[in-house]
Amino acid sequence: MASWYQQVVESIAALPDCIDYYEGQLAIARNEIKFTGSIEKAASAIPAIVQLRFSELQEIEAILEHLNIHLRKLRAQTFRMYLEKYNRQLSSRDASAYVDGEQIIVDQTELINEFGLLRNLFLGVLKALEAKQFQINNIVKLRVAGLEDSEINMFYGNPNK
Repeated sequence: MASWYQQVVESIAALPDCIDYYEGQLAIARNEIKFTGSIEKAASAIPAIVQLRFSELQEIEAILEHLNIHLRKLRAQTFRMYLEKYNRQLSSRDASAYVDGEQIIVDQTELINEFGLLRNLFLGVLKALEAKQFQINNIVKLRVAGLEDSEINMFYGNPNK
């Protein structure tokens, strides 16, 4: 199967399926963040999980850049149309304002915004995986030091209470 990037480049109609796929992957990734089972298994699985989610993020970034390139192309075509074929002479500023109001430009901008949100959610998953790795590392260090069942008691205000 071709990557989602290739499918979206070939046909923008593949974008809704692409978004659905990555939203499903996001739900799976959120479950991978949780601590369950053996620390050793979690520690050994982290590199593969990070690699998978990072590669998905890179593909999302590539699709987002493709959408931005497509938006710039649409803006240039619409801008040229306003400068060359409009009934009266427009300044560049006026033409640019009209371009921003065109429905095709608005639709493309909304798509980019939605896909940008998806990218940001994947960035959050990667940050959570980094935190999980940090926690696993610290737990392993505590075990090595012989502090398997340690507790941290935090006192707020008067420590004698």
